[in-house]
Amino acid sequence: MKRMIGRNGALTGEQAPLAKGRLHQAVAQLLATQIVDGTVPVGHVYPAEVEHAEQLGVSRSVLREAFQILTAKGLVTSRPKAGTRVSERRRWSLLDPDVLGWQIQSGPSEEFLRDLFELRMVVEPQAAEMAALRRSDDQLVDMANALDTMEHQTLATEKGRAADQRFHGLLMEATHNEMIHALSSSIMAAIAWTTTIKQRVQQTPRDPMPEHRKLFEEIAARNARQAQKAMRVLIELALADMQVVLRR
Repeated sequence: MKRMIGRNGALTGEQAPLAKGRLHQAVAQLLATQIVDGTVPVGHVYPAEVEHAEQLGVSRSVLREAFQILTAKGLVTSRPKAGTRVSERRRWSLLDPDVLGWQIQSGPSEEFLRDLFELRMVVEPQAAEMAALRRSDDQLVDMANALDTMEHQTLATEKGRAADQRFHGLLMEATHNEMIHALSSSIMAAIAWTTTIKQRVQQTPRDPMPEHRKLFEEIAARNARQAQKAMRVLIELALADMQVVLRR
């Protein structure tokens, strides 16, 4: 049977068959989206495994693997005889890249975006200051190459967006601080999803290269305080872009 996840939550359609690994991830995404957008409320108890699998049109093993993903990310809890229940939001792994992506895809609230950009403002300016002092020459070359690719490909392309993420990832890596670098996957996920939304919604998105180039120049010159300021400007402009998008 060839199946896709339909709007009603079932797997339907006559599309190319999905491999088992992809299918359980698709089911996890469907269930997660319903949780984060409020369609399925906190405290909801899912049907028994056999019944629920039949409703979705998947095997019990696929459903079980999907719930294992959601359990690992804190969205649901499972207990013997009590079933699988949607967890309170405070238990969610909010910085998990997948959880961030699901929330942004589901139509983020202004409060969520405020919190997200406040996190960036706390972490990234300090990371930029540290990177200016600690970066290696090789890291600087890699950053320059990432910016060149970003400028040539533009953020309208997948390659351009990947280059943008690579630049920010290299900057976090250049802090040579394990704890800060551990946050890089969350930061890059936030950048990736918000950038994608801006590119889809805005007819003429703002060119982000000037502030990226300014940030790079300060890191290259080892101007730590100026690098911090440049990163603040970059984040403030990105937030302003998202606020424009939300008003549309």
